[in-house]
Amino acid sequence: MTLKNLPVTAGLLAGSALAITLATSSFAADHAEAPEATLNPPADIADYYAWHEGTQLNLILTFGPASAPGTPAAFNSNILYTLHFDTDADNVSDAEIYARFAQDSAGDWGVQVTGADTAVVSGAVDTILTQGDTSVWAGLTDDPFFFDQTGFRETVATGVLAFDNTRNDFAGLNVTSIVVALPVTSIIGDGTTFQTWATTSTL
Repeated sequence: MTLKNLPVTAGLLAGSALAITLATSSFAADHAEAPEATLNPPADIADYYAWHEGTQLNLILTFGPASAPGTPAAFNSNILYTLHFDTDADNVSDAEIYARFAQDSAGDWGVQVTGADTAVVSGAVDTILTQGDTSVWAGLTDDPFFFDQTGFRETVATGVLAFDNTRNDFAGLNVTSIVVALPVTSIIGDGTTFQTWATTSTL
């Protein structure tokens, strides 16, 4: 089970739910939120992507500001990251996956992922960690979000559309990511549809 270079074919807005079936795709993003969220970068969700490859469910949660290379990852032991799953269409979470970070006595960061019908996965960041059928990776990645911010600002300022689909102002910027790959049946059993969203909270 590999976690790198996975094609993103479905994404969803953190904080709102999206129904996903095993044959559909949807896209959305969440950047530059309200001021109180951006005051705590490790708790500020950027994007949440969810898609399947056959029976494998892939989940990527990105957070913190998009930063230039050399900026450290936004790890914080006081933040709990939760991926929620509604499997009966009542808009209430029926299963959760939890992720959190901590440092050892040497100051090295590690990640732990628990919840749903999965084994506990823990170990060093920047490492593919596998326990049973679940794999986890956490660390800095190239920000997959594509946006012509220059064109957006020019459009707002002038009232004339100025977007350029070859201009990506997020190119070359990094974001901190949590990646989880697991069997889709560990979330939905023998079902075919679920909604998923992500939240952060302070411990």
